[in-house]
Amino acid sequence: MGENNKDRLEAVAKDLRYLKLLSNNFPTISDACTEIINLNAILSLPKGTEHFLTDLHGEYEAFQHVLKNASGVVRKKVEDIFGHSLREADKKELCTLIYYPEEKLELIKKQEVHIDDWYRTTLHHIIEVARMVSSKYSRSKVRKSLPSDFAYIIEELLHESQQEADKHDYYNSIISSIIKIHRADEFIIAICQVIQRLTIDTLHIVGDIYDRGPGAHIIMDTLCDYHDFDIQWGNHDILWMGAAAGNWASLANVLRISLRYSNLETLEEGYGINLLPLATFAMEVYGDDPCKNFQPKNINSELLKDKTIKMLSQMHKAISIVQFKLEGQIIKKNPEFEMESRLLLDKIDFEKGTVLVDGIIYEMNDMFLPTIDPQNPYELSAEELDFMEKLSHSFKNSEKLQKHIRCLFSKGALYLTRNSNLIYHASIPMNAHGELKSVKIRGEEYRGKQLMDVIDKLVRSAYFDDTKSELQQFSLDYMWFLWCGPDSPLFNKSKMATFERYFIKDKQSHKEIKGEYYHLISEESVCDKILREFGLDPVNSRIINGHIPVKTTKGESPVRANGKLLVIDGGFSKAYQSETGIAGYTLIYNSHGLLLVQHEPFESAENAIMEGSDIISTTQLLEFKAQRLRVKDTDRGRELEQQIIDLEQLLIAYRGGLIKERK
Repeated sequence: MGENNKDRLEAVAKDLRYLKLLSNNFPTISDACTEIINLNAILSLPKGTEHFLTDLHGEYEAFQHVLKNASGVVRKKVEDIFGHSLREADKKELCTLIYYPEEKLELIKKQEVHIDDWYRTTLHHIIEVARMVSSKYSRSKVRKSLPSDFAYIIEELLHESQQEADKHDYYNSIISSIIKIHRADEFIIAICQVIQRLTIDTLHIVGDIYDRGPGAHIIMDTLCDYHDFDIQWGNHDILWMGAAAGNWASLANVLRISLRYSNLETLEEGYGINLLPLATFAMEVYGDDPCKNFQPKNINSELLKDKTIKMLSQMHKAISIVQFKLEGQIIKKNPEFEMESRLLLDKIDFEKGTVLVDGIIYEMNDMFLPTIDPQNPYELSAEELDFMEKLSHSFKNSEKLQKHIRCLFSKGALYLTRNSNLIYHASIPMNAHGELKSVKIRGEEYRGKQLMDVIDKLVRSAYFDDTKSELQQFSLDYMWFLWCGPDSPLFNKSKMATFERYFIKDKQSHKEIKGEYYHLISEESVCDKILREFGLDPVNSRIINGHIPVKTTKGESPVRANGKLLVIDGGFSKAYQSETGIAGYTLIYNSHGLLLVQHEPFESAENAIMEGSDIISTTQLLEFKAQRLRVKDTDRGRELEQQIIDLEQLLIAYRGGLIKERK
């Protein structure tokens, strides 16, 4: 044996335990060699397409449509394939079929006289689209995405061309058989789903799935079954996570926001939360109170009956008062949070009808506060305690809610670094000098990446640790702090002026001062500093976040700091669209570069099916790669390269007799 081979064998012997485990998956030299060849081939394929979405806020119809049309990519593929060979109306109908195959088929079968001819033409068309979107993937990856019922047939059609004379009859025979045995509908649905699946390789949700819109639970249902996705938690997500973990202040906030926007679908229909205890209490205590400042703000509130609006307003006020009490308890228990300025219930002068906020005395516009004891303003009444216990029990025992929250934990984190992108929802705390700010947690100071990592552990401890230890109880309180704390990377403002907006007319008191991050982040040098902190090369990397709606009507741009920062909150939520002037962004990172897609408001899925309407989107090229990115250029590629090294080590062990082959 040569000296070089001897050294290699000795090096392999040190990792023998791991290699023996690896040999269970690759029991022969032939198996290991085949996998090495396969992985090397995958490295040369084009990079998969990543889509970034943020601040969905329960707008499930628009979200699902963006997934189905891949932010306009499907339409572009259809245009590239068929160009002028199909009429615009036919291309539009083909796209709608791909987005909503089941619903569109039902309509077509009622209208089409020669349905078999339509099936034959349509099958040829959608197979062409499927062939194009699958061309950048290995056969193995495509095969894994195919539905079992039609896997063999779809694979044959994707990799056989009817242009070849020898295969023409074979190809057409398959399609004719599908129609003849009445399986065309099922086959079309299956292949349309394959197109949707392959057009987006990876989906990144940059926070705030919950609140505002009616279907956060539907979005979570979609995500939990999605093929490849991750979530960077937003402050609204962490609020629901805290509520599900048992933090009452978070739970009260969840209920208050739902009532503020008359949006109870997620709570009642989605998660089966019983709101009757709150409703009963509210009607008894606030029955004669018009609760004028607590009327719902939902854009469809004019459709609600007066009695319903009154009841929602009473419930809204009842839970708001409870929220302020519970938040006060947390603040008093945790002086480290430095939020004493938010203790306002004890600053109310019940005789004069005023309140002291930030050193200024304001007149209050509502003094009907029957459940607040001026001597113990932060103590829940017996009745409040009773309905909160019942609501907390509902949250803890909602099977679907807990499933979705576990999905948020398993697929989510406070931040993610992926393919030269640093992704987080809102901010990294900074001081006025542009330095990473030190934040105190349990007596220790942390900043930057270390701060984010420590917070991530605390959040998981709050949910998964059932010991009721001091750390777990602090972690629960900290989840609420992440929602509205001044040094929270998910909020990062001086205060959340909820009390002031309800009880003080003077809007000066409503002002929330943004943290230094939001002022400094347009500076390229600051972005570079943050990127280096997270181990990324500033020359080739960028920060992606949401949280702050980009007001295009005021000339704001999502692209900042010379392209180092991309703020992609464009107002997916209807509640923000009057401010932003648009209806959201999708950031697309494919093998050719970086694209920013700006969306116009989505009417409805029903309109899309009936009339073929699509989201009107405008695409802006942010970055173009002259040389197409390959899998080897990605983080996944580096993982595959390490797997190849491990398999090569396994080959040495086989050939050197350290591990025996198994048939």
